[in-house]
Amino acid sequence: MEGIIKYTYGETRTYKELAEKIGCPKGPRAVGGALNKNPIAIIVPCHRVIGSNGNLVGFASGAELKDKLLKLEMNNTI
Repeated sequence: MEGIIKYTYGETRTYKELAEKIGCPKGPRAVGGALNKNPIAIIVPCHRVIGSNGNLVGFASGAELKDKLLKLEMNNTI
């Protein structure tokens, strides 16, 4: 989860990109599983990780909230 903390506010990455960044190019599902267990979403912004096709997938609180959070960040970039 360390890699995701470094993402800039309003910036997204795919599960595949994150898996490759941590040296596990075949591990997007493992990354998703780990992020699903994230107990501190405000600190580890797992809503910023999206599917390779750009879809809002894999967010424990639901795609609707993920969409709202991403739109909030994109509209309020620093």
